[in-house]
Amino acid sequence: MDLIQRLNQHHPKVIDLSLDRINRLLELLGNPQNSLSPVVHIAGTNGKGSTLAFIRAIAEAAGLKVHAYTSPHLVRFNERIRISGEIINDHELLGLMAEVEAINGNAPITFFEITTAIALLAFSRTPSDLVLLETGLGGRLDATNVITRPTVTALTPISHDHAGFLGHDLAGIAKEKSGIIKRGVACVTAKQDPLVLEVIKNSAEEINAPLSVQDENWWVAVKADKLSVMSLDGQINPPLPNLVGPHQIQNAGLGIVTLAELGDKRINRQAVATGIKNVDWPARMQLLTKGPLCAQLPNHWELWLDGGHNPAAGVAIAATLKTLTDGPIHLITGLINTKTPAEFLAPLRQYTKSLTAINIVGSDASFSAEEISTVAKKIGFQAKTASSVTKAIEEIVSAEKSPSKILICGSLYLAGNILEENK
Repeated sequence: MDLIQRLNQHHPKVIDLSLDRINRLLELLGNPQNSLSPVVHIAGTNGKGSTLAFIRAIAEAAGLKVHAYTSPHLVRFNERIRISGEIINDHELLGLMAEVEAINGNAPITFFEITTAIALLAFSRTPSDLVLLETGLGGRLDATNVITRPTVTALTPISHDHAGFLGHDLAGIAKEKSGIIKRGVACVTAKQDPLVLEVIKNSAEEINAPLSVQDENWWVAVKADKLSVMSLDGQINPPLPNLVGPHQIQNAGLGIVTLAELGDKRINRQAVATGIKNVDWPARMQLLTKGPLCAQLPNHWELWLDGGHNPAAGVAIAATLKTLTDGPIHLITGLINTKTPAEFLAPLRQYTKSLTAINIVGSDASFSAEEISTVAKKIGFQAKTASSVTKAIEEIVSAEKSPSKILICGSLYLAGNILEENK
């Protein structure tokens, strides 16, 4: 039995928003969440992982030992838990898993809850300077929200996603995600929809949490081929981030300002510059440069990969495609059936020449290639289907004679498959 099947067997539901089960389990484990070094807790809809990656890269460049908990993984489950910068090894993971399972017994616990308990237990046993926690979804009832006193909280842009669990009411979604804000603890937020920002401000005001808002208390822009991040405390001009896309400018700014709230003197300008320049976060507008899929391409072609999957991600990807002006762009797309293909794909239409739809291998929740192709045609794409990514690339290359770019996108599950296939 693989790790995911093993952890899923403890509860019939994959997601079941509540803190009762995780609090009970953590109590049995001795409440490891109360024995952590300074914690940065991050919620939002898009950009959580990238913002965390910026924070981690900068902090590690400053010499800090950093633990990090992220989700989902792309290729290996172990990616979710980093101990002092290193992905947890199998031996340690399996030992912690056995310990937590034994203490939990036959009590119901969801996959994400037991994974969170494993991470928090691991973090509590290895000294560090900083712990970074990314919510799974939501915030108020997210399993990571057992941290009662983080050092700082951060909110990335909040929009519609996970409607089956969070609903369609944007104000309600914002209320859930702003549930990570804690009394008296500074919160830094990215630029938000006006309705979302009103909810966040009200949530912070109710519990006297200092709030730093993009374009009110801090600003980020590109000036003279450098990043310009300005807050009420001053300005910093590090290099442009290593991650591609206009949305990564905002994520980098959010990460820098969030770190500044820690007041750690080790995180100086040089550490910020080094971290921003060297940050790595796979499947976020990632240019693939080697591997069997790249070997299919003629000279001067490019293969890109992105795991974005909701409407806001479609807008962000489109803004990036707008900057890739030399040569046609072709999409290869697979989507999970909890998503809305038309809303994700519509922003991409004007920047792409064709779309090839595929099934996501190994996912029972994948839209069929035919379903995606039908939706794509209705919104103006020149769309077709292919039996695999390899076949899709082969057909695009055969039909397009000029050097082009191919973007594989639509799902983090698909992105994980591609990274595994292209090793």
